[in-house]
Amino acid sequence: MSDAASDAAMSDGAPSVQDAAPGDGGRWDRLPGWLTPREAELRGTGRRHLVEVTLLILAGLLLAVATVNDVVDQTHVNHRLDADLRTWREYTGHDYKNVSAEQDLYGHTTKDVVCGNTTPGPPKERVQLCLQMTGPVIHGRRAARGGWYLPPKVEDTPASRYGCFGTATPAEFCGKTAAGAAGSLEGNSPEAGQ
Repeated sequence: MSDAASDAAMSDGAPSVQDAAPGDGGRWDRLPGWLTPREAELRGTGRRHLVEVTLLILAGLLLAVATVNDVVDQTHVNHRLDADLRTWREYTGHDYKNVSAEQDLYGHTTKDVVCGNTTPGPPKERVQLCLQMTGPVIHGRRAARGGWYLPPKVEDTPASRYGCFGTATPAEFCGKTAAGAAGSLEGNSPEAGQ
């Protein structure tokens, strides 16, 4: 094939890489040889190129799915925490702004604990009422299945909780003193002697 015929054949097809390169010529000199645009594809690299592109597309899809999953998960968590705060305010009748909400991060459950003062004052400076929220959000609220009280200026640990009620009566929620008190009350009941 003559040079004129090959030039005509190339002009009918896709533009060559050299045509796509900028006219200044020095732009690609900084790059290593294997990164610079080629006039023609090397022999046998088409399959490798296809594998690389496929892997890049799959990696991009994986990142997109992970991002969407995280955004949706965070949206559900925010919706749940808003419902927890609204539920605490409706149960207690107090419209306090400094109410704390804690999530169950390690168990990957939807059990959340919301604590707030029982009387007006700075956070954790008064006796606190903590409610344990579970279940789905229904009409902007969640079910409070149990709870406990905390003395002033104390962190929420099972040993410092008292007055547990609902599902929060086992020792894992209310510490050994609450479980011991509940056990001694059960031991004095008339059914225990039978």
